This record gives sequence, structure tokens and C-alpha cells, in this order.
Amino acid sequence: MGKTGTTTWIRIKGRKDQVRLVPGKWQHYKPTGPNQKYDSKGRRRRRLKRSQKSILGVRG
Repeated sequence: MGKTGTTTWIRIKGRKDQVRLVPGKWQHYKPTGPNQKYDSKGRRRRRLKRSQKSILGVRG
């Protein structure tokens, strides 16, 4: 993560309206769950696109 305080934290609205913080580089993408880890061709799927309405903005 680098030096202390260099990570920009983004507020994300999850299921059941809970709010969590994710690092800024994962703002538009999310890691895959265990059942979505591979695509139909058997290749590893690294990231999934996050919906725009779930991004609430920078932690303030």
C-alpha cells in the first residue's frame, strides 16, 4: 500500500445497503467470487465491472 495515508478510500454500497470502503484502484472493478472465477472458455476472469450506482464517492 505504500506510505501511510497514500491510499484513497472509496465508499461502496453493497447488498442490503451496507457501506464499505475499498481502495481507489478497485473503484470501477470488483474481484470475482468463487463461482465467477472462470469464464465459459475456462480462462481466469480477473475483475468484474462494478455498477455506477454502487459508487458513493470518496470517504469524507
